[in-house]
Amino acid sequence: MQAQEKPNIIFIMTDQQRGDAIGCSGNERIITPNIDALAHDGFYFCNAYSACPSSTPARSGLLTGMSPWHHGMLGYGNVAEHYRYELPQMLRDCGYFTLGIGKMHWRPQNALHGFHATILDASGRVESPYFMSDYRKWMMMVAPGVNPDSTGIGWNEHAAATYKLPENLHPTKWTADVAVTTIQHYQGDKPLFLKVSFARPHSPYDPPKRVLDKYKDIEMEAPIHSEWSKEIGAELTDPKADPIAAFGQFGDDYAKNSKKHYYASITFIDEQVGRIVQALKEKGMYDNTIICFTSDHGDMMGDHHHWRKTYAYEGSAAIPYIVKFPKSMKTVKPVGSTIENPVELRDFLPTFVDLAGGSVPADMDGKSLKTLVQEEKPEWRRWIDMEHATCYSDHNYWCALTDGKIKYIWFVHTGEEQLFDLVKDPKETKDVSKERKYRKQLEELRAAMVDHLSERGEEWVKDGKLVIREESMLYSPNYPKQ
Repeated sequence: MQAQEKPNIIFIMTDQQRGDAIGCSGNERIITPNIDALAHDGFYFCNAYSACPSSTPARSGLLTGMSPWHHGMLGYGNVAEHYRYELPQMLRDCGYFTLGIGKMHWRPQNALHGFHATILDASGRVESPYFMSDYRKWMMMVAPGVNPDSTGIGWNEHAAATYKLPENLHPTKWTADVAVTTIQHYQGDKPLFLKVSFARPHSPYDPPKRVLDKYKDIEMEAPIHSEWSKEIGAELTDPKADPIAAFGQFGDDYAKNSKKHYYASITFIDEQVGRIVQALKEKGMYDNTIICFTSDHGDMMGDHHHWRKTYAYEGSAAIPYIVKFPKSMKTVKPVGSTIENPVELRDFLPTFVDLAGGSVPADMDGKSLKTLVQEEKPEWRRWIDMEHATCYSDHNYWCALTDGKIKYIWFVHTGEEQLFDLVKDPKETKDVSKERKYRKQLEELRAAMVDHLSERGEEWVKDGKLVIREESMLYSPNYPKQ
């Protein structure tokens, strides 16, 4: 394949965006016309998940094309400095010019993993010596002396407020500005891989007032309440007592206000997606470009009295997932279709390498998404495996399997199980693991979990049964030695 025939790849990623927080998911309360237009020109994957739903392990899966056990991160830790398979490096080896813009969440923070360059917004984090993100440096140049955190809400807080500075200083706008300028000025003879990684809608939920005003007449849906979660967070009813609480019963009005600002933050991102797409069209690049839109994980937004992420439930683990393929690529599924096969972040790397004319390693867990749109009866995985090491509470240590229609959760410290029928109960209000009519499905999924975890040895599966673990494991033996 000649370099000029290879498609450009624009990978647009948000941070902490729920799978149901886009219009094309059927959500009539959120305003995302530009993201929805991408789905109209491409494919919307309605059963998409983050295998380890917190920032760094999710990004490791994206980077490597591997499952949590095989890339080595089983919970929130540090992305390794080098991996055997790395998305930017593999595309670079295929002849691409590779750039990353926005949030990478790597350590060291200036690690490249094969990018020719990264232009960073690290959300104020300083985790490497002498580091300052490019966004913060830019702020010092255009608004010297101004505090970029003037809104006054912390990075993991779930309170909400409008942005207190001029809109052009917002990190969402800055990230898109850099991406648009890059596209406008691109003169290379190599195909372009551009990762555009927004730091929002992750808290602080701080949209410009102009965007929040679009929601003034839209009533937000109340958080989901369920019988199985009625006692969770019952001891904490005042969010000011713990602004970053992972569990709490703060009332519907508080959750609705946070969600309205969260949705407006996504709408602000949607406007930037429109600008990026327009820049591609004006440059004549749109037709020969694969454009993807996704997120690293979701945000519970008070559902089941849970906040933030790291949980197996839909608000945390389900993600938006849209792929627009190059116009010249033939598909048997009509453009604009919804794809129901279960997909995950690990599937982007092999898809890109496949489209770039490279070889997808046989031992890579991810699979090329081309299969799902080019074959009438594609061979595909039955389940997506998910997990997260202990975080926020001792009970929150779990492994799960789902196909988007049914979900099995195994709590590793206690041996408890949950089963949700996502077809009849998409909001997971009823745990059916104890119901007789679901016994066969429970046994099937439990056996599938035994099979999935068996490679880990007797600390996880013994005599064909799942083993309750006392210790939490954050890094598997496959985590690269540094």
